[in-house]
Parts: sequence; structure tokens; C-alpha cells
Amino acid sequence: MNKFQHPALPFGAHIDDDGTWCQVLNRAGNRQPRPTLFLDRDGVVVEEVHYLSRPEDVQLTAGAARVIAAANAKHIPVILVTNQAGIGYGKFDWQDFIDVQERIVADLDAENAFVNAVYACPFHAKGRPPYQHPDHPCRKPNPGMLEKAARHFAIDKQSSWIIGDRANDLEAGKRFQLAGGLHVATGHGASADERQAAAALTSELFQVVTAPDIGMATDLLDLFDASE
Repeated sequence: MNKFQHPALPFGAHIDDDGTWCQVLNRAGNRQPRPTLFLDRDGVVVEEVHYLSRPEDVQLTAGAARVIAAANAKHIPVILVTNQAGIGYGKFDWQDFIDVQERIVADLDAENAFVNAVYACPFHAKGRPPYQHPDHPCRKPNPGMLEKAARHFAIDKQSSWIIGDRANDLEAGKRFQLAGGLHVATGHGASADERQAAAALTSELFQVVTAPDIGMATDLLDLFDASE
């Protein structure tokens, strides 16, 4: 057991030697590279709650289950990549994270939707040992969690997108050389500074699209069809 390991982990989960949560729930037939949908969690899939740590506080955002189910129907892997500094700060622990995740999975399942994998980074420059790190490679905007996903899934990066409420979410996708990012106005995305920072990431190789919420990502999924 490494120094970060939790003694009892749910199906498909392990904590890497570098302390990052990795959970593969459904490999989605990953023999050939496929367009993949990366999602931030808080403020995108679930309503933003300051340091979400209680299952009873979980509430799916408008349209989240519908968009994820639509991606499932197209056999597009859906992967959560979430910074969880609350663990690093000591505000909650891995068991709290597990309880919240199980509620999210159950709520999605009730809407006939599922995520294929979950990656979570507990590190922060102001975290407590052993989670204090000045710039952990898995903490967004670094692309480490996406890189870990690529070890478990065959990802066609040039046809894949990320959805986030922070510019850091989109920047992680850009550094991983995804096709683009959808910035939503829910959660922290309501901030003008976040909107401006996200828009500034636009380049010839990385497209940035804005939307009120994840429910507006239906058109984005049509791009996945066009890429195949």
C-alpha cells in the first residue's frame, strides 16, 4: 500500500503512487482511438457546493444526465477529471469523496447515464502533507489526469473535447492537445474573469465555445459524429 492509499476502495478504483485517484468503471470498447468527452465535476456535472463532501448535497446540473446519456449512446467515453483540493486542505477525506461519487453515479444511473472513468487530484500548493505540492502534474491546468486516462482508454485527442466552468479546465485540455473546450456559465463559470480567461485560450488548434450550461452540449456531440 502506498502512502496515499485508502484501505477500502470501490470498484475499479486505485490511488496511484503519485496520490491521484484513478477509477475505471467502463472501458467502452477502447481498442481503437475514439473521440472522448472530458468533464470537470463540480459546477459542470453537479451544482457547485463549496468543498462538496456530503452525498445529500449532490444535485446534478440541468442537462448533465441528458448530455452524458447522449454520449453513452454514441459510445463516446465520458471521463471526469476533477481537482479536489478539499482533500489536500483536510476539509474532507477520501471516504467522503467516495460517498459523494457513489451518489453521483447513482443519480446518473437513475437517468440512464454513466461515466466511464473518474480521475481526481487532491494536491494544492497550500495543501497539508502529504498533499502539499507547488505544481502537481495532475492538478489542472496541468494535463496529468488526462494523460492517465490515455493509459486506460484509446483516445483520439484531435477529436476530443473538455467541458469546464474554469479556464483551468479548458487549459488542461489545450495542453493535452484536444480539439477544443466548452466553457459553461454554471459554477465558477459565471465569473467574467473566468469567461475572459477561457476565451483567451482560443487558437488555430484549440476551439473554445461558451454555453449557459452543460445541457447546451448537444451540438458539441454532433461534432463527434462528424469526426468519425
